[in-house]
Amino acid sequence: MYENKKIFILGMARSGYHAARILAKMNNEIYLSDINANQDEDHIKELESLGVKLLLGPDQEEVFDESFDLMVKNPGVKFDNKYVKYAVEHNIKIINEIEMAYHLLPKGVKLIAITGTNGKTTTASLTYEIVSRAFPGRTNLAGNIGFPLCEVLPNIKENDYLVMEIGVPQLHDFYDFNPDIGVLTNIYEAHLDMFGTREYYNENKLRLFQNHTKKNIAIINQGNEDAFRITKDIKSTKKYFSSKEKIDGAYLENDALYYYGEKIIDTKDIKLQGVHNYENIMCAIMIAKELNISNEIMCDVIKEFSGVEHRIEYVRTLNGVEYYNDSKATNVTSTQIALSAFKKPTILILGGLDRGHSFDGLKEYMTNVKLVCSLGQTSKRIKEWCDNLNIPCNSFETLKEATSNAYENANKGDVVLLSPACASWDQYKKFEDRGDEFKNIVKGLDE
Repeated sequence: MYENKKIFILGMARSGYHAARILAKMNNEIYLSDINANQDEDHIKELESLGVKLLLGPDQEEVFDESFDLMVKNPGVKFDNKYVKYAVEHNIKIINEIEMAYHLLPKGVKLIAITGTNGKTTTASLTYEIVSRAFPGRTNLAGNIGFPLCEVLPNIKENDYLVMEIGVPQLHDFYDFNPDIGVLTNIYEAHLDMFGTREYYNENKLRLFQNHTKKNIAIINQGNEDAFRITKDIKSTKKYFSSKEKIDGAYLENDALYYYGEKIIDTKDIKLQGVHNYENIMCAIMIAKELNISNEIMCDVIKEFSGVEHRIEYVRTLNGVEYYNDSKATNVTSTQIALSAFKKPTILILGGLDRGHSFDGLKEYMTNVKLVCSLGQTSKRIKEWCDNLNIPCNSFETLKEATSNAYENANKGDVVLLSPACASWDQYKKFEDRGDEFKNIVKGLDE
């Protein structure tokens, strides 16, 4: 399928680099383009040695034309990119590295794919820990969680287990990708800068199940209106979970998690607190049950699991003030969840890439917020929003300035929370970089 072809890879990063490495060894003519000329020198030398033609920097000669058979697009590249538009106009198929690597998986791999607006990373991480405990040496983790499938592919063997976190920009360029178990944690407003409307965003989330039949399992949040509504007509065998009521599936009742009436674990024995985390855990329980993993194994892992980096992550306590890194909160709903986790006076660090989205969804969650420190492209817009709500707001350009101001205004018993409700791409390559910088800044603050 991917041999003897002329292929244009749009966007380098880790996924483009690993895709080029694989495709170059399959007798293909490969061009790799990235507007950023500052790439890893060792990667550049390796790809050039494999015959890959690199087009790096904003002023590269344009070589993309109708002679190409295929485009492998980085999910972060927007649909209005000139190369993407050209490919669409000239019927050149556009895929991403996951779709490509899917066709190269060994036989018998059990594929679990998890998507949703929120909870993907926690659910994927916990699921991976449970499955790898049950099947040591046979479980792999890849996808939007930071490990391109093309990078992990050489390690995957026949009949292995593969757990993947899938973001909606990746789903858009799927054609044949078909997980044995697909999970939809929830759907809220997000990525409108890329998809334009909530409806189109929802449509693309649904692509996870587009190739499902009754042989495939779909695990769906019955308590989330959009997730439940849009999946009504999918052909999967559907199984549901809910934190809102007792249902025929997994549910939360009397401070415990149940699976079809069977009590699995008391919430007091779970490190990850909060209803949103109980939903994530229910997803993992349902996946484990489909794989015939024992309650003992799954409960042992759930009791030990302490969460995911950059998601309401405790950093330190300084002068009686607690600092938390929630850089992964790239939308309003994620910040709602973070604010709901604290009852103490809170200084909220908010802002980043301006996608034109509203912050009004935070209004009812701002009860304990004593100060907002806004930053990035949305800084001034957040300041105006806070002024209308009579919430004090100091506006800054950088995270360092915002964090320093939070430190200066915090009193003993307060919480300083980085939960931006915005993507990081105005100043960082990824939210992990933003979270790492915040942690380094906080760790460097004086007693």
